[in-house]
Amino acid sequence: MNTSTNASANSSANASAPTFTSVVRRRAARHALLPLRLFLGLTFVYAGLDKLTDPAFLSAAGDGSIGQQMQSVRDASALPGLVDLALGDPVAFGFAMAIGELAVGLAVVVGLLTRVAALGGSLISLSLWLTVSWAATPYYHGNDLAYLMAWTPLVLTGAPVLSLDAVLLQRRRQRLAPAAGPELQGPLRIRRLQEEEVRGVRGVAAAARGVSARV
Repeated sequence: MNTSTNASANSSANASAPTFTSVVRRRAARHALLPLRLFLGLTFVYAGLDKLTDPAFLSAAGDGSIGQQMQSVRDASALPGLVDLALGDPVAFGFAMAIGELAVGLAVVVGLLTRVAALGGSLISLSLWLTVSWAATPYYHGNDLAYLMAWTPLVLTGAPVLSLDAVLLQRRRQRLAPAAGPELQGPLRIRRLQEEEVRGVRGVAAAARGVSARV
């Protein structure tokens, strides 16, 4: 009786205790989108800075200018009206595009308002796909559609780890937590309940051992 009770208590404790593999998998899942987030953020920062520091790009006409690029894709784009709108003031459009890419990239890298920034990145990629990359054949030769798809997971999930959003969320939870403290909130509360359950099982096992020893 004593042996079976100990075995039951140990098996219950082992079942509830997280294993090294489960911990690694859980952390890997939480950080799964971090490489994608950093890639997209840094790429958009680079793209924005590249446009702002290129005098040829921020010109209405000439080789490499935003005006020339818009003229070259106008007839083959899915939204020629959008291209015409940009051609109304190509320099202002190019400047706005560069600032938008830079702002989106910086926000995504540091993880601040990540969902909003990712939505902005999606809209930029969508507009470029429907104008600049629309004529690419086959479609996968244009990279803007791939960027649009890559932004989607960040729009849905945001940046739950290694981000300012995560820090601000934790502080908000601490302010809203009851007197019992933030340790009772969310996953930590579940973990604490599991630990209490394990201690309860061990207490029952110890009591059973005492009874069996007396018998």
